[in-house]
Amino acid sequence: MVSVQKSASMHAAWRSLIGLALFVMGLGFVHAQGSVYPSKPVKIMVGYGPGGTGDITVRLVAQKLGELLGQPFVIENHASAGGIVASQMVQQSAPDGYTLNFIAAGNFAMTPSLFKSLPFDPVKDFEMISMFGNFGFALTVDGASSYKTVKDLLDDAKSRPGRVFLGTISPGSAQFLAAELFKSMTKGDLTLVTYKNSADVMRALKASDVSAIFETLAPILPQVKAGGMKILGVTDEARFAGLPDVPTLSQGGVGQYVVSGWNGLAAPKRTPKEVITKLNLAINAAVNQADVRQKFLDLGVTAKGNTPEQMQALLLRDIQWWREVIAQSNIEKQ
Repeated sequence: MVSVQKSASMHAAWRSLIGLALFVMGLGFVHAQGSVYPSKPVKIMVGYGPGGTGDITVRLVAQKLGELLGQPFVIENHASAGGIVASQMVQQSAPDGYTLNFIAAGNFAMTPSLFKSLPFDPVKDFEMISMFGNFGFALTVDGASSYKTVKDLLDDAKSRPGRVFLGTISPGSAQFLAAELFKSMTKGDLTLVTYKNSADVMRALKASDVSAIFETLAPILPQVKAGGMKILGVTDEARFAGLPDVPTLSQGGVGQYVVSGWNGLAAPKRTPKEVITKLNLAINAAVNQADVRQKFLDLGVTAKGNTPEQMQALLLRDIQWWREVIAQSNIEKQ
């Protein structure tokens, strides 16, 4: 009798093989259309600093894309509020598939409503390629903190108005808006403090410069497992499989609070369809490989691809959702 674990492992292996087979078949079709892309290294612009979930996952995907397509996919970090600098660089680049944009709910779905003006339009100026992962965030405190629940944090904020600091990365990030929404829904008198990248946010927590942080699970999990940090709640609709004892924020008393993020790739508008197709096939093949799926899971991320059309629909849906959230929460535009 085959064990459940062995059966699951075999299932994952078959999924990887099927994904690679479909990729090879699709690649043959694209070659039949006369495409020779890529014939040189491809740059992926990332609008956030190194070390965060987006940076880690896109590097894993870039490595696989290089293996599948035979050219290096090179990551360039250009950290800025809302990832604007990186996106503008891609928007202004040649639409030939050699400069791609790392996109996320933070820098593409939220920024149109968070900023007074943008030098680009996420919908009109880019071609969607594919999503490659989705994930939630964690409201986290230091391992030595006296807070054991979300209520403990909010009670402290109520007793010390404006003197309980909540850390996050730059305005325009999903973490930032998750924190703003948390403040709005709880009516908590918390002071939001922003940092350049995830490493700086975590250092601020360990140095007691802030009382709690909103961050992705990727950099938090090792600290949690070592006892250096503890999570009061996760922002997803369901508990994270790797931390079954940690409640969602909704379960912790924050109404219907749910915030999920996603990561993907986009290209400048007018990038040839055959290039988009080849990249889409490669991304979907990459995220169906068992090792990628496991590495993503270890980071608190679910590896998941989709079609360009599905990515476009997801973006449009989330832009509208965040527009409503930001308006209802009276979040001030940057």
